[in-house]
Amino acid sequence: MKLNEIRDNPGAVKDRVRVGRGIGSGKGKTGGRGVKGQKSRSGVAIKGFEGGQMPLHRRLPKRGFTNIFAKDFNVVSLGRVQTAIDAGKLDASAPVTVETLKAAGVVKRVRDGVRLLGDGELKAAVTFEIAGASKTAVEAVEKAGGKVVIKGAKAE
Repeated sequence: MKLNEIRDNPGAVKDRVRVGRGIGSGKGKTGGRGVKGQKSRSGVAIKGFEGGQMPLHRRLPKRGFTNIFAKDFNVVSLGRVQTAIDAGKLDASAPVTVETLKAAGVVKRVRDGVRLLGDGELKAAVTFEIAGASKTAVEAVEKAGGKVVIKGAKAE
């Protein structure tokens, strides 16, 4: 095989259909759009329009609200912390805070604090100073010999 012999597989590339180029092309006159009417014209967007009937999205009631006081926590699992400790990115002897987790690359950006979840396994005895933790996470940390200090937010 030579570079000048390289070709696409037959049928891999289809030719572009030139619409509206005469009756003999098979796609002349209306250009495959059918006949007349709003949809045959350009610049038409009638998604959700029901012919003047009240559309479904306006017939249904509005539900719920957005809580403007909701906290946006970084969620970190115990397993993720353990992998960072094993990789040498986190120091197990120093307390683990939002700043140390960010420096280790466990969380990308500091939001309203870190919430610790109990999935994964923690082997090292680590002290956490964080905004929140689940019950299973607290139990797992204490079982490993560490402790969880909740700062700012209420413990769950």
